[in-house]
Amino acid sequence: MAAMSFDPAAHWTHPTRPFAAFRVGEVFRAPSRTMTEGVFAAFQAASGDNHPIHYDRAYLSRRGHPELYAHGFQTLIQAAIGASPLAHEMGDALIGFLEQSSRFLAPVYCGDTLYPAFEITALTPGKTTGVMELAITIHNQDGTLVVEGMQKYLLTL
Repeated sequence: MAAMSFDPAAHWTHPTRPFAAFRVGEVFRAPSRTMTEGVFAAFQAASGDNHPIHYDRAYLSRRGHPELYAHGFQTLIQAAIGASPLAHEMGDALIGFLEQSSRFLAPVYCGDTLYPAFEITALTPGKTTGVMELAITIHNQDGTLVVEGMQKYLLTL
């Protein structure tokens, strides 16, 4: 078999696009993810959050919660664009994450499955870089909107 040349810099999972090729109104979706006990444990370990409202079932039961109750940030991290096709389409143009805001609208419990989506709401070009603004939504398996917010990213033009 003939040796093939391989360039790691060209190893993208999706075709990349320059800033000017994106359009307001485009929607990108990340794969669904179920909030398992493992996700809860990983979040607790990474964040250091050890309040019993997130991991003590007896404590939660006394307060009327049916299951482990996700921290808002544990829910919000499901809207990391790196888990969606969008970041891969940005490719090398992605410089960094500039800003985010969010509202937590409904509880997320262990066993819930979350469905993140990103809609481009603004594209503001500058001289050498541009800002992409996204509306983010996360729904659960019942169709309930559990998080909504905004994110901004800096890209090269």
